[in-house]
Amino acid sequence: MRHLKKLADSGTSYVHLLPVFDIGTVPEKKKDQATPDCDLTAHAPDSEKQQECVSKAAAKDGFNWGYDPFHYTVPEGSYASDPDGTERTVEFRQMVQGLNQAGLRTVMDVVYNHTVASGQDDKSVLDRIVPGYYQRLLEDGTVATSTCCANTAPENTMMGKLVVDSIVTWAKEYKVDGFRFDLMGHHPKDNILEVRKALDRLTLAKDGVDGKKIILYGEGWNFGEIADDARFVQATQKNMAGTGIATFSDRARDAVRGGGPFDEDPGVQGFASGLYTDPNSSPANGTRAEQKARLLHYQDLIKVGLTGNLANYTFTDTSGRTVKGSDVDYNGARAGYAAAPGDALAYSDAHDNETLFDALAFKLPAGSTAAERARAQVVAMAASVLSQGPSLSQAGTDLLRSKSLDRNSYDSGDWFNALHWDCRDGNGFGRGLPPAADNRDKWSYAKPLLAATGTIAPECAQIDGASAAYRDLLTIRSTEKEFSLRTADQVQSALSFPLSGKDETPGVITMRLGKLVVVLNAAPDTATQRLAAPAGKTYALHPVQAKGADLTVKRARYDGKSATFTVPGRTAAVFTLR
Repeated sequence: MRHLKKLADSGTSYVHLLPVFDIGTVPEKKKDQATPDCDLTAHAPDSEKQQECVSKAAAKDGFNWGYDPFHYTVPEGSYASDPDGTERTVEFRQMVQGLNQAGLRTVMDVVYNHTVASGQDDKSVLDRIVPGYYQRLLEDGTVATSTCCANTAPENTMMGKLVVDSIVTWAKEYKVDGFRFDLMGHHPKDNILEVRKALDRLTLAKDGVDGKKIILYGEGWNFGEIADDARFVQATQKNMAGTGIATFSDRARDAVRGGGPFDEDPGVQGFASGLYTDPNSSPANGTRAEQKARLLHYQDLIKVGLTGNLANYTFTDTSGRTVKGSDVDYNGARAGYAAAPGDALAYSDAHDNETLFDALAFKLPAGSTAAERARAQVVAMAASVLSQGPSLSQAGTDLLRSKSLDRNSYDSGDWFNALHWDCRDGNGFGRGLPPAADNRDKWSYAKPLLAATGTIAPECAQIDGASAAYRDLLTIRSTEKEFSLRTADQVQSALSFPLSGKDETPGVITMRLGKLVVVLNAAPDTATQRLAAPAGKTYALHPVQAKGADLTVKRARYDGKSATFTVPGRTAAVFTLR
């Protein structure tokens, strides 16, 4: 809680909880929970033994992300001191109250798109009440499983009503401040808008909560049997634009990290991981010319992300053309899709896929030092923290959290998922090869990295330094009104990329935002950017960074005579007019 309070004091507003409703895959009583039957600390950092032991206990241990809904509107019992009786309800409310008292609001991750089971299974609930109604069926009559579980059918009236009623209950009775919809694209847009309307009707006088202040966001991915609006208008990225309900934006995420989460070779580099400016040995990155071209395109994707992923924002791209955000390509789709800054949620990592530290471990050159890795991580975080609209960071990312290269840790136990609050305990890197079920195909890439844990894993200087630098960025974001523009017109007027074009520096993005200038230098070497200040004015490093703990960013400077910003390698610097 002490670390959460530090983040709150720096500008973090919400804590997003992975599922805390009643889940179907964790024994609720501690006496029924299995634990790994071995000494996990006895094995080498690149050993297979840890994952083997953890995996044997996984089905019956006390850990799971919780995306296995049993009862949607009941708190999970395994998190309570006693799952029987009223403790789960009372303690959930006390948790929300405690976070509020620390200056934080609570977001619940809700998973109405599927259930843990269907048919006559013991853990099937809805399908046993009205068979074939609450679950979505395929043409052959079987239950759809594109969510990887038994899909529900919120397009059906009563399932849609269940979603709305459940959300309202959590808001009124538990004072939850926001909801994140898992696989929101599997819901009809109308269903999510009905949730919004129902919340907006809640008032302090009548319901004890101001529903208009409750936030909504979700995963607007487009796939499965309902893809491309096949059965209804989905709550996807492009369809939710203009609703004020944000969707996760994968555009800048992939550009910052490099490649995508499902690449065969995890060494595909991006803006923050050294593409072209600090190349690794992976042949997947292509020739030098191909690397440069891809890096510059990534920089355009990041620029769109910094605007809040606006579709109609106009700027000069790296080829010198005047384009809109929607003109920039993202794997065949339009990069910009938002109508206003609140329509897209920026992030560099979340619980899914590798942590940011682990992604960078795969992508940065093998010989990169722990200090270099930490600095690259701060630049990657800055790309989302300093964007318009909401931004999210996985718990522990500021602490360089690692899951020992596990790309899907939903059932990998405490051993791989532990969040180390004390830097003396490390960051989690080197706890063995990640579980085979979802990671064996990457073991050949992971093993040499884990064997080099002694040089890759950060120590307190890097962990504490990265966290302090991140908190400085949060403070700047939360105290400078320029990072909270409300309309697309305001963004177009205040935000620009004055050095974007054919002569743009690979690995460096310069953004002017009102009285501020942000320079993201992802390259390993010091960068200079020429940009004149308004007549009679000059720029200086933002006082938060000038007084902060990051000694490297303090070397960033502006020379008025030459109109030049000088920013050290792997540094995110914010300057202000004076």
